[in-house]
Amino acid sequence: MAVCYKQLGECYEYGKGVEKDENQAVYWYIKAAEQGVAEAQYNLGVRYYNGTGIAKDETQAVYWYKKAAKQRHANARCNLGVCYDEGKGVAKDRREAAYWYKKAAEQGNADAQYKLGWYFYNDKNYFGDAAYWYKKAAAQGHVDAQENLARIEKE
Repeated sequence: MAVCYKQLGECYEYGKGVEKDENQAVYWYIKAAEQGVAEAQYNLGVRYYNGTGIAKDETQAVYWYKKAAKQRHANARCNLGVCYDEGKGVAKDRREAAYWYKKAAEQGNADAQYKLGWYFYNDKNYFGDAAYWYKKAAAQGHVDAQENLARIEKE
């Protein structure tokens, strides 16, 4: 049943078979998220973070990202890293950000791979580690990673 709730949320989010309605999308995502559906928890986190269909609340975004991240949802892990990196909804903590970026990067999330590469390059001066993660993201077509990788290779 919970997966059906998530699918209803997507129908309302994208206007598939029903009129697009952000508030209804949130309603159904909440129902699915409360029943433990990681993708719905992630979607709800995104909506709280951006204020789409619900009042913007970065603390709630972090709450739902954490729920999904614990279920190994790569995008939620990356977004949780961003929250820690920028101090949005949680105290700024670069170490915790790197932790979540690494978890998502290891799952193949190109944005997390790029962010982890950036972290190693700018914060730690570990160019080998930076190049490793940039290469992974670049191979997936991440343009910023491709540019940064080219910069490292010239150094």
